[in-house]
Amino acid sequence: MSVSSRLEARHLFKVFGRRPDEAVERLRRGADREDLRAEGTTAAVIDASFTVEPGQIFVVMGLSGSGKSTLLRMLNGLLEPTAGTVSFDGQDLTALSDRELREVRSKKISMVFQHFALFPHRSVRENAAYGLEVQGVPRAERERRADEALALCGLAGWENSWPDELSGGMQQRVGLARALATDADLLLMDESFSALDPLIRRDMQDQLLQLQKTLKKTIVFITHDLNEAMRLGDRIAVMRAGRIVQIGTAEDILLRPADDYVASFTQDVDRSRVLTAEAVMDREVRGDEADCGCDTATPQTPFTELCALSARIPHPVAVLDENREVVGVVRRQRLVGFLGDGETTPVSCDAPRDKGGEKEVARA
Repeated sequence: MSVSSRLEARHLFKVFGRRPDEAVERLRRGADREDLRAEGTTAAVIDASFTVEPGQIFVVMGLSGSGKSTLLRMLNGLLEPTAGTVSFDGQDLTALSDRELREVRSKKISMVFQHFALFPHRSVRENAAYGLEVQGVPRAERERRADEALALCGLAGWENSWPDELSGGMQQRVGLARALATDADLLLMDESFSALDPLIRRDMQDQLLQLQKTLKKTIVFITHDLNEAMRLGDRIAVMRAGRIVQIGTAEDILLRPADDYVASFTQDVDRSRVLTAEAVMDREVRGDEADCGCDTATPQTPFTELCALSARIPHPVAVLDENREVVGVVRRQRLVGFLGDGETTPVSCDAPRDKGGEKEVARA
């Protein structure tokens, strides 16, 4: 599998309805999306720009109607942008002919859908090999590559089964294997796990993260679930009403929300599952705190492990870099403070966390 390439979107607009070019100009001058809608024009995506580096998982999240799926479909040319450009591997996809775009989609870009999209009359192997069949790859070669992809997705031994013999999670694995079999550098995943039961969904997230350690694909993943976004995303874009309102790491989104809308998403997130030592450490270290002993952390140490370390030792937890130099310390009161959400009294590291459902975020 090859190392994937950079994806760049620049000032993308997608407008449906009358006089879309005129609508884009009005939006650039500050027109309101709702004013256009009252005139029968829908601005689905407004001035979206971002870069996805090779090997990153870039998550786009937002509520229904925020424009995230429309944005995804512009990345592989299923929808033509009203304005703006998309480039991948140095190639401007928005300048390609239909034939050239089909060629790129067949070899460089694969898509994993929400509802599996498997052919019921084809075996698991035949479904996984479908993209290669479209490319004209000889049968023996495509079956070999399909079997390799199925094995990567934990489906070795199921090659001759039919889709209706598989569970929902297994069917989604076939969809993922079909995308991987083509060896495409860019994977577009549109709410790919949202139709699955919670336990299967988490298992698929684990599977994707494990595969990514080996394959290093460039992945754009669409979701409406913030916990999923924070678990998967190297970087996250939050969309509202067609616009990207913030791009950052999970810690950026959680600790430095761009506005009240983003903050409303993050207020019920279990911070202990997201934060690391780098996010909570103090970089000013007193002399006595540099004598760290053996109970230390690295900048990537998860928050829960920091709590366990802090409970064992009477002094702050020293954070060491790869050269074993002290780059910061985590003090116990700092841990306690980060577990508070700003509206409730902060709780200690070993206090039980509320495992109830998330509050529904009011629609924009």
